[in-house]
Amino acid sequence: MQNCTDEEQVFDLIERTTATLSEQQVGCAFNVLWQFQKQKTILEKNVEHIRNHPQFLNLCSVTTNHIPAMSDATLVDVLYIIKQVSLCSPGCPGTHSLDQAGLELRNPPASASPSAGITGVRHHRPARLVAMDVGDILERFDTNVLSIFSTCLADQHLYFSPLMGNIADIVNRKLETIQDLRALSVLMVSISSLISPCFQKRLVTRTELLFDTVDSSKVNIARRILLFLRNVKWSHYPLLERCNQVFIRNMSHLDLEFISRILNLYQFLQFHSFEFVEVARRRLAEMTIPPHHTESFVRLFAALGPVATPEIKKQLKSTLLLLSEELSGQQALTVLGAVEDMESRNLHLIKRIVSVLYKHLDNYKSIELLKIIQTLTFLQFQSKELFMKLRELLLSRLEASVIPSEISVLASALSMLPNPHFNETVVSRIEAVLPQCDFRELNDLVVCLLRWIQNDHKCLASTTGKQLDLLQKLDHWGHRRLQQSTNLDLLWEELKSLKGEWLQESLVEESVAALQRFMDEIDYSNVAKIASFLSKTNYLSPPLLDRIASVVAQQIEKIHPFSVLAIILPFSILNYDPPQKDEFFGACVRCCNSYVGTLDPGTLVFLGFSLATLEYFPEELLKKMFNIEFLARLDCQLEILPSSLSARIQFRLMELNRAVCLECPELRVPWFHDRFCQRQFNKDTGVMNGAQQQIYKMLAEVLGGHRCVRPWALSSYYHTVDFECILDKRKKPLPYESHSISSGKSLGMHWDSRVKQRLPPEAERIAIEFLNVRAFCSNIPHLKGKSAMKKRHLEILGYRVIQGSAHHSHAWGLGGSAQVLLTISREGVPYFEWNSMAMSTKDTRMDYLREHIFGAGKS
Repeated sequence: MQNCTDEEQVFDLIERTTATLSEQQVGCAFNVLWQFQKQKTILEKNVEHIRNHPQFLNLCSVTTNHIPAMSDATLVDVLYIIKQVSLCSPGCPGTHSLDQAGLELRNPPASASPSAGITGVRHHRPARLVAMDVGDILERFDTNVLSIFSTCLADQHLYFSPLMGNIADIVNRKLETIQDLRALSVLMVSISSLISPCFQKRLVTRTELLFDTVDSSKVNIARRILLFLRNVKWSHYPLLERCNQVFIRNMSHLDLEFISRILNLYQFLQFHSFEFVEVARRRLAEMTIPPHHTESFVRLFAALGPVATPEIKKQLKSTLLLLSEELSGQQALTVLGAVEDMESRNLHLIKRIVSVLYKHLDNYKSIELLKIIQTLTFLQFQSKELFMKLRELLLSRLEASVIPSEISVLASALSMLPNPHFNETVVSRIEAVLPQCDFRELNDLVVCLLRWIQNDHKCLASTTGKQLDLLQKLDHWGHRRLQQSTNLDLLWEELKSLKGEWLQESLVEESVAALQRFMDEIDYSNVAKIASFLSKTNYLSPPLLDRIASVVAQQIEKIHPFSVLAIILPFSILNYDPPQKDEFFGACVRCCNSYVGTLDPGTLVFLGFSLATLEYFPEELLKKMFNIEFLARLDCQLEILPSSLSARIQFRLMELNRAVCLECPELRVPWFHDRFCQRQFNKDTGVMNGAQQQIYKMLAEVLGGHRCVRPWALSSYYHTVDFECILDKRKKPLPYESHSISSGKSLGMHWDSRVKQRLPPEAERIAIEFLNVRAFCSNIPHLKGKSAMKKRHLEILGYRVIQGSAHHSHAWGLGGSAQVLLTISREGVPYFEWNSMAMSTKDTRMDYLREHIFGAGKS
């Protein structure tokens, strides 16, 4: 058998010697057949031919008679190979090697269904007999044999079976003695559905200890570790980073399927590695797929399309158009998601994909229907026929469903369709499952209900009816779940899905209060999660932020640099300095300094900006960022990111560049964003809203005409100013040399305001800012980070800032010129003052403006 060169020779040998095969020869036959499959590429595999071959079925039958005489290792090996051949077909998971056991535990291929006939796993008699008899001998299995057997159970979806429970117990008891990371990684994946958080941590700790003992080329071990982390929903950065380096070092040996699966795992774990994406992009671009192999092309399109160069994207779309008629329902869904990631508006291509989707709508899961609607909405695609069929399908499923998660998905999908209608069926189904909903489902229901109310004009006329009643019930169950939390881990599981209006309007105060109850449980393992949630609340809680700062300062060696941005963010957004500011920020920066080359460039830009809003400018970090090498890496990353994220990063880099130039001139970082700002602000044109027109008219009255006030002016370094005026040394308003605008007309940036018109001696320029609710924390009138930074910059540029009766001035860079150019700016006119009862009349508001422009008692 070992001298055979292909499967047919093995089968010929089996046919001639069936009656005399020993248990060792049976085991050898299976191993030789499996080795042939492992040596083939994905396009060459012929597993379907093997499993349907009469002599393979004959071999399975003979195996039954030899089970009692087989050794443990042979027995389990035979079972594993039978199951792998039964589960796999060309292109299906698990066909590459024995090391890939368990790759698709969560998404088994269709061939594993109970109705698969003789080719289905459940119908092989040896598999059934072994599963029945092996329970008594599990204890004597060595780690390798135990791992193979666990995979056999997992392939049958027996994740919660008593046998799998026995395996988990054995691993728990023997964990400290396990030295084989390959076997341990297989076991971790198999038992991941049964283990406690404490056991998860022990497994991860053991994995970290064993990681350096294995060959760095063992990519399948690293892949299984990622799969385990996905199964337990744990983005453990130290392990993710080490696995990532294994993949990068071995990229030239990875195939399309492997790279696709790693990208999917990274997406689920929210792990972003620009270095991996860059080398994977080059590797994928080198691959050639035969025109007839639709499945492989779809996988390549999904993996490469979103990060490809424009030329390659064009080629991929052209090929896809030719293959569109051959797409299956799942392939069309995969392609549609990739088209969304590519932000393509190719109407012809989208129509082709939608035509395939339409044929398979009845076969999609509810969550897939929601994804279809979300993607088509993003792509701005309209199809009356498709949306009508979707509405009918969603409503019929909603009427039959009793599962809270599915009802929330169906309601969300219905609310996103054009012309949504809030009907009795939807209300009754939602009300029926409210007591069983978790926070994710409650939040989704609130979002879709608010969307319904906003979009359905019929609802607007009767908002006081069932809609408000249902919103109140959702609030009730949300508050109840917060009150029932008994520890921080359970509370976090509830809070992590909270976002948007429901959090801000109804639950923010109680959510923060709940976190404060468990404040002592905040440590290095959860501090980034808590900080990330606080970033969404807009609620300033000094006790929680002080606790976060204390934990970080004391336990920074246990915190991974990838978590630092999430930790810094609430302090930056809410403009809060903890008592131990220098120790806290210093610990965060030291943690990141050694990782500047590893962290994504975009992440570093966000981190640098967040620190800058807090007046913290780490010199070493900034010098590493503002150099040609880093900026070149950033340019490469911006090419492969979605346009919205790329634009955010570019804007943050500009703001960081501005902050460093103004607040740290000693670093000699050049200002290189003039052209960017001109392009950016030329887009910022609009029409005055009612409030702006009102203020503009009042300022014109106060100052003596529209020519004496300029809306939407630009300061040096491109800070926008709501309104600007000039006073001479006698506090008399001066008209602009060339300026006229009528209320209600289009507003545009006035570029001549950067080159200020020549002013008389001692004249001063006044900037008037009206700050809305977004400029302040939601619970107290505390100015947030970006608004506070803008105020600092106006001071540094030589602006005299007036706050009540206190006066400050900075003359940085102005020298002793007699023609000193000053700008008076206030922290801003807060919305809570302007809209207060004390200023409910025009006269009081006019007096308010006079006082702040001219000073008390001036007119």
